Amino acid sequence: MADERPARTPDTAAEAAGVKIRWDDSQMKSAYANVCNVSSTREEVVLMFGVNQAWQRGQAEVVIQLTDRLILSPYAAKRLSLLLHGVMREYESRFGELPVEPPRAG
Repeated sequence: MADERPARTPDTAAEAAGVKIRWDDSQMKSAYANVCNVSSTREEVVLMFGVNQAWQRGQAEVVIQLTDRLILSPYAAKRLSLLLHGVMREYESRFGELPVEPPRAG
């Protein structure tokens, strides 16, 4: 059975250790993405984000405009995975399950 405890975020782990976290968003940028691709090596996990603006079905080729790339250590990627899992579990408990098709090969 899955662990139902909330994911321990870096904030709660730091607070438990007596460290205060202050988020500085003065240099933060925002971007929209409706596509994400992920690749990895032993040393890093790469997330590439972009926008699919192909609104018509059945096109022979779809071009995705990549806009952002995040490179994470495997440890940071694992923490991100846990955080996203917790956020989505909470989201779906409030708004209902999101049916998602598995990615197609190729």
